[in-house]
Amino acid sequence: MPVVVRVRAEHSPGEKRVAASPESVRKLAAAGASVEIESGAGSGALISDAAYRDAGAQIVEPGTPVGRGILFHVRPLLPAELGALPQGMVTIGVIDPFQNLGSVAAARDAGISAFALDLLPRISRAQSMDVLSSQALLAGYRLVTLAADAFGRMFGMTMTAAGTLAPARVLVLGAGVAGLQTIATAKRLGAVVSANDVRAASADEVRSVGGTFIDLDLGTADAAGGYAKELAEDRARRQQELLAPHVAASDIVITTAAVPGRAAPRLITAQMVAAMKPGSVLVDLAAESGGNIEGSVAGERRAVAVAGGLATLIGVRDIQSDLAPDASKLYGMNCANFAALIVKEGQLVLDFDDELVAGSAVTHDGRIVSDRVAAALQPVEDPA
Repeated sequence: MPVVVRVRAEHSPGEKRVAASPESVRKLAAAGASVEIESGAGSGALISDAAYRDAGAQIVEPGTPVGRGILFHVRPLLPAELGALPQGMVTIGVIDPFQNLGSVAAARDAGISAFALDLLPRISRAQSMDVLSSQALLAGYRLVTLAADAFGRMFGMTMTAAGTLAPARVLVLGAGVAGLQTIATAKRLGAVVSANDVRAASADEVRSVGGTFIDLDLGTADAAGGYAKELAEDRARRQQELLAPHVAASDIVITTAAVPGRAAPRLITAQMVAAMKPGSVLVDLAAESGGNIEGSVAGERRAVAVAGGLATLIGVRDIQSDLAPDASKLYGMNCANFAALIVKEGQLVLDFDDELVAGSAVTHDGRIVSDRVAAALQPVEDPA
């Protein structure tokens, strides 16, 4: 009997994405899997039950018991949801395990094999499964459109007989996938864009998409897999000091900096915000994980006092859901491509000799198999 892949309807408020598209359903069916989609799961992404059915999926009612097989999810599963799954179930999706240690423990205790696409090794083979990159790409675009809406002025320079309109000055902090897409989008709209990141490769990457790199002469802070690592306290404080004049000179500041497994680095203080011009806009992608900008709150847009007036501070939440049809298409194919590693001729085959399977596994057979996650959970469960 072929392995069953269940795609759940997401329950988190504001989440419109779904972990499958008609295209990904066809890919799963071609691999020999049987696909079940919970009714209405794609409504937020403008995908109808009929579209899934036409692609070969079976539509089931939400809450229908999940048989042993594979479960696709977008948001991390809650401990209670994991506890309700049958032993031996495989889950595939974003787990954010260091921020959801309770769910990790629940998956272990329930005998779930949980695979975190957000832990995939950053190698060439993983690119088609890289949910962090696919979703960050969309986030970068959306950050600019949010900023443009709040700014109330044109981005590009315009020369007319009645006068010249100066281009907006945009500062982007963090030049990963989201940051680079932010730079490129703002540049396409005509802004003058500068950026900073602590990774060694970031200067060339920023220039490649049309931005001007700001070298703070702080050295680099690279972690494994192409990520940034957290700066020591004295370097972080010096970073803020060196960024302050660039922030003050900007019309728009967009922050995208993140450190895996840790709270977002604080790049901009309230004092730095207060030195900006009236009408300035700040957008913080990292608001959900602690915020790059002091005072940002996920899901809130509010006015903040600056010299001579007000600026706008936007803390982002569920930004990919603003582009749910595109986000779901990419996310669904990321999941299907990973599933192709463990579904062979319609049967579930977990090959832990495959570095992608082993590198993304968090729990399996009643154990935590990720050393990093186990190390993070140990002091929580055994504080003594």
